[in-house]
Amino acid sequence: MRKPFLAALALTLTVAGAAPAWGERPAAVPTPAVIDAYLREALDSTGLPGLSAVVTHGDRIVHGTGLGRDASGRSVTADTPMRVASVSKSFTAAAIMTLVDEGRVALDQPVATYLPEFRMADPRAGRVTVRQLLNQTSGLSDRSVDIGATQRATSLAGYLAALRHGRLAGEPGARWEYCNVNYDVAARLVEVVDGRDFADAMRDRVFGRLGMDASAVGDRVVRPSDGFVSVFGAWLSRAELPGFRGGAGGIVTSASDMGRWLISQTGHGPQVVTPGSLAALHQPPPGGDYALGWGVETVAGRPLLVHSGNLFTYTAVQAVDPATGFGFAVMTNSASLHDDTYQILLGLVALADGRQPTTPGGGRQTTEWILAAIALVALALGLLGVRRSGHWARRRAGRAWWWTVLRMAGVLMPAAVLATYPQWVSLLMNGRAVTWAQLTYFPAPLTITLAVAAAAGLATATARLIRLFRPGHDRPTVP
Repeated sequence: MRKPFLAALALTLTVAGAAPAWGERPAAVPTPAVIDAYLREALDSTGLPGLSAVVTHGDRIVHGTGLGRDASGRSVTADTPMRVASVSKSFTAAAIMTLVDEGRVALDQPVATYLPEFRMADPRAGRVTVRQLLNQTSGLSDRSVDIGATQRATSLAGYLAALRHGRLAGEPGARWEYCNVNYDVAARLVEVVDGRDFADAMRDRVFGRLGMDASAVGDRVVRPSDGFVSVFGAWLSRAELPGFRGGAGGIVTSASDMGRWLISQTGHGPQVVTPGSLAALHQPPPGGDYALGWGVETVAGRPLLVHSGNLFTYTAVQAVDPATGFGFAVMTNSASLHDDTYQILLGLVALADGRQPTTPGGGRQTTEWILAAIALVALALGLLGVRRSGHWARRRAGRAWWWTVLRMAGVLMPAAVLATYPQWVSLLMNGRAVTWAQLTYFPAPLTITLAVAAAAGLATATARLIRLFRPGHDRPTVP
């Protein structure tokens, strides 16, 4: 999910009330040919292996298409299965709202009312409401639960059991923090109240009502091919990283089916929920900018409802524009340090506004070439350091020990950073749990560069110490 989000107040003014007024602003509907031309240009400029996209307006799909190829060499089309990762959260929230419409769930009741198994080593968990789960203000955090244990779960019931020893990171409702656990707990709530497996409940409550026949939770029914990761500009096919994916990121769908979903989100066509519940799904809490599975971002001076998602070999983003009634989705069978899907989506928004879109691309290649250059420089410096270690040792002989330690610390710094790499990345991601296995996927260029720098530093330090302490050398003076 892209964050932080902007313009919550503007969105509030746009979607307030039981039934939002969609499409009041005049729209310049782009033709399929114009959309295709832009997407082909985007595919060429980004170098993505494959992408699919859909644009909707009001009650119709303007155009859905696919370009490029999958890992098996097949052409990507509008019907190609794609993992949509955290875009799944919007669907899970909609499933909850179907239970609200039936009077079986109330958003402001504690989760434990419907889900007695939701227990933690923190009495505050008993006060977490359903709305707080969906608004991501529950206090649940990657920093305070055992994410590793949840990812080893094989069912939503097992997932809930893995939370037993966890705690909340703050008071329920006090602050927003993005955490997948919220939506996997929500998925278990759907499962328990509905009385069926979450995948079956989603099929009947959401996918079936919209005619999304090519969509499913998990890989049992709809199986996408392997995706790609980018390593120094080259796309490598890899199987998706194993791990538990339920309501937070488990949906597989297609551009064609996403078109049906986006139409429903603008209040047109077959509906999953009542108009009042649809408005609630899009309404952030006061002072916030994340609604029930949708975020708010300002694009071209107005608020759009947006949610993005990335796994380790797939990336996706969706958006709906309350002012024009347009819907957009872009999905790729790849993942890298640089996300091109959002830029491509912005281009589609520009086309719908009658503006000339900016050609996306170049960010991934530039970033990874810079990292490759750094890795090569580090390697060269490491070789030079080993070769000149004798000279270094002769210059350091007889100096104070602390001077030698100080000079060695510099070459060992990359190794120290590598040793704590997951923790540094977690810190940069606001406490999100990160594993070594994850760092070998789309962060691979950064991981490799850091590993080369660490190896070069260790080789240099080892060679210097061997030369410094070998027989016949004066040693640093130790007080």
